[in-house]
Amino acid sequence: MAKKKSGKKKNGKVRYVEVAPQKSTMLDGLRAVLPETVSGQLLVGVLIGGALTYALSDEKLREKIIRQGVQGFGSLAGAMAELKEQIADIQAEVASGQSGDA
Repeated sequence: MAKKKSGKKKNGKVRYVEVAPQKSTMLDGLRAVLPETVSGQLLVGVLIGGALTYALSDEKLREKIIRQGVQGFGSLAGAMAELKEQIADIQAEVASGQSGDA
């Protein structure tokens, strides 16, 4: 464990306090990619905002994005329906197996 100065002196000595290591989060990888300076972060934000503004203001591009989203949602809904059917089949098999064993 890392030691951290507590700032309090006892008998003329600096006390150290044990500090638990920080858990990694989802955004740690993103922090490694983003610049650390404020001006760098501002530049990245301006570029991302400009790209989003362009994408949302261009009618043809917006239509393509929406079409892809609708197709993706349709595929996901179809996959979920198939999964529900498979789960129902497995439940039926388990139920018939339990009634046959009794």
